[in-house]
Amino acid sequence: MPQELMYQIALTRIPLIGDVIIKKLLEHFGSAGEIFKAKKYALERIETVGVVRAAAILNFRDFEAVEAEIAFLEKYKIQPLFFQDPGYPQRLLHCYDSPAMLYYKGHASLNPPRMVSIVGTRHPSAYGRSVCEALVKDLAAAGITIVSGLAYGIDIIAHKAALKAGIPTIGVLAHGLDRIYPAAHKQIATDMLEQGGLLTDFSSQTLPDRQNFPKRNRIVAGICDATIVIESGMRGGSLITADLANGYNREVLCVPGRIQDIQSAGCNHLIQQNKAALLRNAADILALMGWEEKARPETPPAIQPSLFPSLTEAEQAIMALFREKPQRHLEELYLQTRLSGSEVAVAVFNLEMQSLLRSLPGQRYERV
Repeated sequence: MPQELMYQIALTRIPLIGDVIIKKLLEHFGSAGEIFKAKKYALERIETVGVVRAAAILNFRDFEAVEAEIAFLEKYKIQPLFFQDPGYPQRLLHCYDSPAMLYYKGHASLNPPRMVSIVGTRHPSAYGRSVCEALVKDLAAAGITIVSGLAYGIDIIAHKAALKAGIPTIGVLAHGLDRIYPAAHKQIATDMLEQGGLLTDFSSQTLPDRQNFPKRNRIVAGICDATIVIESGMRGGSLITADLANGYNREVLCVPGRIQDIQSAGCNHLIQQNKAALLRNAADILALMGWEEKARPETPPAIQPSLFPSLTEAEQAIMALFREKPQRHLEELYLQTRLSGSEVAVAVFNLEMQSLLRSLPGQRYERV
């Protein structure tokens, strides 16, 4: 058993000794092993440590639990990553409260050239689902790794879309790697181990308790170059993640929604407060991050014989109706295109965002 790893894990289990203090101790002593060998007076004189925390370090005796944790890591081929290790996510090193220890299982790099987190509501609308799937699909050409929290809603949609697009996706967990929460996502998590990975700063036997999720969110925000929020109310984990990302000087982008939609109230608020850039499509984030050049496909797309070549089939069908008559009622769009209500809603919203349609009173729309 590597002695230094034993001391590193032990540090994370000492009461009153958090990630920030661990780093302060390491600045002074150089290694975890030296911290445990230090004299009482040497510990006490370090800023933020003091008498009580020094005593907690000196009185730690639960090395049996540490040995059990190392045995668990070895059995399931889980990689421990102390923040001094070369494989530790380098972006997290710039976050003052980043985890001192991470546990990782998977094949994807934690230090890829481009990394984006996607978060949002657990109860997405058809619009939110459609935007998330299209966005991940379009980001695939740019070689971007997708990060999320494996939760219901936008999180799992982003993970599934990344798997389908053949790009790496990493799930950040609010519990140990001895379980998957929610259990319904166990198969997706298994698939992600081949094409991406699972990451946590919680040791085995840690349950997905409520207080763990904000801690998880700091990793989601800090490990990436940018955070995208797709549908969020005025409260919840997505806004916490966005706030953390802003605090870490990461880019935050939000997909806007209708002003009446409660599910988009949080996104619209962040945009209004200039805490997030407005995101319409993959091109917006590629331009904001300066990633356009490498995102260009090697072969140009085929020219579509359409008046609006950049539109989806549903959007083209709706615009075709407006060529015949400049104003239409929403009900006409349902009846004449034979699209579902959700498909029409998504298409009309996108056309409004592209300034091709204008909303009028009485559920009517006008060609711009």
